[in-house]
Amino acid sequence: MPDDVILFDVRDGLAHLTLNRPARLNAVDPEAIGRWQELAHEIAERDDIGAVLFDANGRAFCAGGDVLAMADLAGEGDEPAGEVVRRLADRIHDGHRTLRESAKPIVAAVQGPVAGGGLGYMLVADLVIASERATFASRYADIGLTPDCGVSTLLPEAVGVRRALELTLTSRTLSAAEALEWGLVAEVVTPDALDARAREIADGWLTGATAALGQTKRLMHSGLGRPFQEALDDEARTIGAAFETPYAQRAVAAFAAAASASRR
Repeated sequence: MPDDVILFDVRDGLAHLTLNRPARLNAVDPEAIGRWQELAHEIAERDDIGAVLFDANGRAFCAGGDVLAMADLAGEGDEPAGEVVRRLADRIHDGHRTLRESAKPIVAAVQGPVAGGGLGYMLVADLVIASERATFASRYADIGLTPDCGVSTLLPEAVGVRRALELTLTSRTLSAAEALEWGLVAEVVTPDALDARAREIADGWLTGATAALGQTKRLMHSGLGRPFQEALDDEARTIGAAFETPYAQRAVAAFAAAASASRR
Protein backbone atom coordinates (compact mmCIF):
# COMPACT_ATOMS: atom_id res chain seq x y z
CA MET A 1 0.00 0.00 0.00
CA PRO A 2 1.31 3.50 -0.87
CA ASP A 3 0.67 4.74 2.67
CA ASP A 4 2.68 1.95 4.30
CA VAL A 5 5.58 3.28 6.37
CA ILE A 6 7.82 0.74 4.62
CA LEU A 7 6.96 -0.54 1.15
CA PHE A 8 7.78 -4.15 0.37
CA ASP A 9 7.62 -6.16 -2.84
CA VAL A 10 9.14 -9.44 -4.03
CA ARG A 11 9.55 -10.18 -7.73
CA ASP A 12 11.74 -12.75 -9.47
CA GLY A 13 13.78 -13.38 -6.34
CA LEU A 14 14.41 -9.71 -5.51
CA ALA A 15 12.96 -8.17 -2.35
CA HIS A 16 12.49 -4.42 -2.72
CA LEU A 17 12.37 -2.58 0.61
CA THR A 18 11.54 1.16 0.61
CA LEU A 19 11.41 3.54 3.58
CA ASN A 20 8.24 5.55 3.04
CA ARG A 21 7.90 8.44 5.50
CA PRO A 22 9.21 11.21 3.21
CA ALA A 23 7.49 14.01 5.13
CA ARG A 24 9.55 13.00 8.21
CA LEU A 25 12.77 12.45 6.20
CA ASN A 26 12.13 8.70 6.62
CA ALA A 27 12.83 8.91 10.33
CA VAL A 28 11.43 5.77 11.90
CA ASP A 29 8.53 5.91 14.36
CA PRO A 30 7.18 2.97 16.41
CA GLU A 31 5.05 1.77 13.49
CA ALA A 32 8.01 1.80 11.09
CA ILE A 33 10.20 0.07 13.68
CA GLY A 34 7.68 -2.75 14.06
CA ARG A 35 7.35 -3.09 10.29
CA TRP A 36 11.15 -3.15 9.88
CA GLN A 37 11.51 -5.97 12.41
CA GLU A 38 8.68 -7.94 10.79
CA LEU A 39 10.06 -7.57 7.25
CA ALA A 40 13.59 -8.45 8.30
CA HIS A 41 12.42 -11.83 9.56
CA GLU A 42 10.28 -12.40 6.47
CA ILE A 43 13.23 -11.69 4.16
CA ALA A 44 15.54 -13.97 6.11
CA GLU A 45 13.04 -16.84 6.17
CA ARG A 46 11.67 -16.78 2.61
CA ASP A 47 13.34 -19.21 0.21
CA ASP A 48 12.10 -17.27 -2.83
CA ILE A 49 14.22 -14.22 -1.94
CA GLY A 50 17.78 -14.24 -3.20
CA ALA A 51 18.77 -10.58 -2.85
CA VAL A 52 17.48 -7.29 -1.44
CA LEU A 53 17.30 -3.77 -2.88
CA PHE A 54 16.91 -1.17 -0.12
CA ASP A 55 16.00 2.45 -0.84
CA ALA A 56 13.82 5.32 0.35
CA ASN A 57 11.23 7.74 -0.98
CA GLY A 58 11.58 11.51 -0.84
CA ARG A 59 14.58 13.79 -0.60
CA ALA A 60 16.26 12.04 2.38
CA PHE A 61 17.30 8.43 2.84
CA CYS A 62 16.84 8.23 6.61
CA ALA A 63 17.12 10.71 9.48
CA GLY A 64 17.28 7.94 12.09
CA GLY A 65 14.68 7.77 14.83
CA ASP A 66 11.69 10.09 14.83
CA VAL A 67 12.60 11.92 18.04
CA LEU A 68 9.26 13.75 18.22
CA ALA A 69 7.25 10.52 17.95
CA MET A 70 9.43 8.82 20.54
CA ALA A 71 9.17 11.77 22.91
CA ASP A 72 5.38 11.68 22.63
CA LEU A 73 5.33 7.93 23.27
CA ALA A 74 7.74 8.24 26.20
CA GLY A 75 5.44 10.82 27.76
CA GLU A 76 2.51 8.42 27.88
CA GLY A 77 1.79 6.13 30.84
CA ASP A 78 3.91 5.43 33.88
CA GLU A 79 6.82 3.62 32.20
CA PRO A 80 10.13 5.54 32.37
CA ALA A 81 10.97 7.29 29.10
CA GLY A 82 14.36 5.59 28.91
CA GLU A 83 12.74 2.16 29.09
CA VAL A 84 10.38 3.01 26.25
CA VAL A 85 13.28 4.09 24.04
CA ARG A 86 15.30 1.01 25.01
CA ARG A 87 12.50 -1.31 23.93
CA LEU A 88 12.18 0.46 20.59
CA ALA A 89 15.94 0.24 20.06
CA ASP A 90 15.82 -3.50 20.82
CA ARG A 91 13.24 -3.99 18.07
CA ILE A 92 15.33 -2.06 15.54
CA HIS A 93 18.40 -4.04 16.54
CA ASP A 94 16.60 -7.36 16.14
CA GLY A 95 15.73 -6.40 12.57
CA HIS A 96 19.28 -5.25 11.84
CA ARG A 97 20.82 -8.42 13.27
CA THR A 98 18.41 -10.63 11.35
CA LEU A 99 19.21 -8.99 8.00
CA ARG A 100 22.94 -8.89 8.64
CA GLU A 101 23.07 -12.58 9.59
CA SER A 102 20.89 -13.66 6.67
CA ALA A 103 22.41 -15.20 3.56
CA LYS A 104 20.75 -12.54 1.38
CA PRO A 105 23.04 -9.85 -0.09
CA ILE A 106 21.64 -6.32 0.25
CA VAL A 107 22.36 -3.25 -1.88
CA ALA A 108 21.26 0.18 -0.64
CA ALA A 109 20.52 3.07 -2.99
CA VAL A 110 21.04 6.29 -1.03
CA GLN A 111 19.52 9.30 -2.76
CA GLY A 112 19.86 12.01 -0.09
CA PRO A 113 20.84 12.89 3.47
CA VAL A 114 21.54 10.19 6.05
CA ALA A 115 21.79 11.10 9.73
CA GLY A 116 21.93 9.49 13.16
CA GLY A 117 20.47 6.01 13.25
CA GLY A 118 19.98 6.28 9.49
CA LEU A 119 23.67 5.43 9.22
CA GLY A 120 22.91 2.13 10.92
CA TYR A 121 20.01 1.38 8.60
CA MET A 122 22.19 2.15 5.59
CA LEU A 123 25.11 0.05 6.81
CA VAL A 124 22.96 -3.04 7.26
CA ALA A 125 23.37 -3.22 3.47
CA ASP A 126 26.40 -5.04 2.11
CA LEU A 127 26.97 -2.52 -0.69
CA VAL A 128 25.96 1.14 -0.58
CA ILE A 129 25.52 3.12 -3.79
CA ALA A 130 25.11 6.84 -3.18
CA SER A 131 23.85 9.71 -5.25
CA GLU A 132 26.08 12.75 -5.59
CA ARG A 133 23.42 14.56 -3.55
CA ALA A 134 23.74 12.26 -0.53
CA THR A 135 25.27 13.56 2.71
CA PHE A 136 26.17 11.72 5.91
CA ALA A 137 26.18 12.97 9.51
CA SER A 138 25.82 11.65 13.05
CA ARG A 139 23.91 14.36 14.95
CA TYR A 140 23.64 12.21 18.10
CA ALA A 141 25.67 14.66 20.18
CA ASP A 142 23.47 17.54 19.00
CA ILE A 143 20.55 16.14 21.02
CA GLY A 144 22.56 14.56 23.84
CA LEU A 145 22.11 10.96 22.73
CA THR A 146 24.43 8.04 22.04
CA PRO A 147 24.57 5.88 18.90
CA ASP A 148 21.99 3.19 18.26
CA CYS A 149 20.79 1.17 15.25
CA GLY A 150 24.14 -0.62 15.21
CA VAL A 151 26.09 2.57 14.49
CA SER A 152 28.69 1.92 17.23
CA THR A 153 29.62 -1.34 15.45
CA LEU A 154 28.77 -0.81 11.79
CA LEU A 155 30.33 2.65 11.40
CA PRO A 156 33.83 1.83 12.76
CA GLU A 157 33.70 -1.43 10.82
CA ALA A 158 33.16 0.60 7.63
CA VAL A 159 35.52 3.55 8.17
CA GLY A 160 37.74 2.70 11.15
CA VAL A 161 37.46 3.79 14.76
CA ARG A 162 39.20 7.16 14.39
CA ARG A 163 36.99 8.33 11.55
CA ALA A 164 33.90 6.95 13.26
CA LEU A 165 34.79 9.01 16.32
CA GLU A 166 35.33 12.10 14.19
CA LEU A 167 31.88 11.73 12.69
CA THR A 168 30.08 10.99 15.98
CA LEU A 169 31.93 13.39 18.30
CA THR A 170 31.67 16.41 16.01
CA SER A 171 29.06 18.08 13.84
CA ARG A 172 30.87 17.11 10.65
CA THR A 173 28.79 16.27 7.59
CA LEU A 174 30.36 14.19 4.83
CA SER A 175 29.65 14.79 1.17
CA ALA A 176 29.12 11.79 -1.09
CA ALA A 177 32.67 12.17 -2.41
CA GLU A 178 34.08 12.22 1.12
CA ALA A 179 31.98 9.19 2.07
CA LEU A 180 33.46 7.33 -0.89
CA GLU A 181 36.99 8.32 0.16
CA TRP A 182 36.31 7.13 3.71
CA GLY A 183 34.92 3.78 2.55
CA LEU A 184 31.44 4.52 3.87
CA VAL A 185 29.91 3.88 0.44
CA ALA A 186 31.04 1.68 -2.46
CA GLU A 187 30.13 3.96 -5.37
CA VAL A 188 28.87 7.46 -6.09
CA VAL A 189 26.74 8.05 -9.18
CA THR A 190 24.65 10.83 -10.64
CA PRO A 191 21.13 11.11 -9.20
CA ASP A 192 19.48 9.88 -12.40
CA ALA A 193 21.75 6.81 -12.53
CA LEU A 194 21.23 5.70 -8.91
CA ASP A 195 18.21 3.43 -9.25
CA ALA A 196 19.52 1.70 -12.36
CA ARG A 197 22.95 1.07 -10.84
CA ALA A 198 21.52 -0.43 -7.65
CA ARG A 199 19.15 -2.59 -9.69
CA GLU A 200 22.03 -3.69 -11.93
CA ILE A 201 23.96 -4.94 -8.88
CA ALA A 202 20.94 -6.77 -7.45
CA ASP A 203 20.10 -8.36 -10.80
CA GLY A 204 23.72 -9.46 -11.17
CA TRP A 205 23.51 -11.29 -7.86
CA LEU A 206 20.31 -13.04 -8.91
CA THR A 207 21.66 -14.19 -12.28
CA GLY A 208 24.96 -15.36 -10.81
CA ALA A 209 25.87 -17.82 -8.07
CA THR A 210 23.13 -16.45 -5.81
CA ALA A 211 23.44 -19.06 -3.07
CA ALA A 212 27.24 -18.82 -2.97
CA LEU A 213 27.10 -15.01 -2.84
CA GLY A 214 24.68 -15.13 0.07
CA GLN A 215 26.89 -17.58 1.96
CA THR A 216 29.91 -15.39 1.23
CA LYS A 217 28.09 -12.48 2.86
CA ARG A 218 27.22 -14.62 5.87
CA LEU A 219 30.82 -15.84 6.26
CA MET A 220 32.27 -12.34 6.08
CA HIS A 221 29.96 -10.96 8.74
CA SER A 222 29.98 -13.94 11.07
CA GLY A 223 33.77 -14.25 10.92
CA LEU A 224 34.25 -10.95 12.73
CA GLY A 225 35.14 -11.46 16.36
CA ARG A 226 34.85 -15.24 16.51
CA PRO A 227 37.72 -17.72 16.98
CA PHE A 228 39.77 -18.23 13.81
CA GLN A 229 39.39 -22.01 13.88
CA GLU A 230 35.62 -21.69 14.14
CA ALA A 231 35.64 -19.44 11.07
CA LEU A 232 37.87 -21.88 9.19
CA ASP A 233 35.60 -24.81 10.02
CA ASP A 234 32.60 -22.82 8.81
CA GLU A 235 34.42 -22.00 5.58
CA ALA A 236 35.26 -25.66 4.97
CA ARG A 237 31.66 -26.79 5.48
CA THR A 238 30.29 -23.99 3.34
CA ILE A 239 32.61 -24.44 0.35
CA GLY A 240 31.99 -28.19 0.47
CA ALA A 241 28.26 -27.60 0.21
CA ALA A 242 28.73 -24.98 -2.51
CA PHE A 243 30.89 -27.34 -4.58
CA GLU A 244 27.96 -29.74 -4.85
CA THR A 245 25.46 -27.19 -6.22
CA PRO A 246 24.51 -27.43 -9.93
CA TYR A 247 25.76 -23.90 -10.61
CA ALA A 248 29.21 -24.64 -9.18
CA GLN A 249 29.41 -28.00 -10.96
CA ARG A 250 28.79 -26.30 -14.32
CA ALA A 251 31.12 -23.39 -13.60
CA VAL A 252 33.97 -25.60 -12.35
CA ALA A 253 33.62 -27.91 -15.35
CA ALA A 254 33.73 -24.94 -17.74
CA PHE A 255 36.77 -23.50 -15.96
CA ALA A 256 38.56 -26.86 -16.08
CA ALA A 257 37.80 -27.28 -19.78
CA ALA A 258 39.08 -23.78 -20.60
CA ALA A 259 42.24 -24.32 -18.54
CA SER A 260 42.89 -27.64 -20.23
CA ALA A 261 42.46 -26.12 -23.69
CA SER A 262 44.85 -23.29 -22.90
CA ARG A 263 47.62 -25.77 -22.05
CA ARG A 264 47.43 -27.55 -25.39
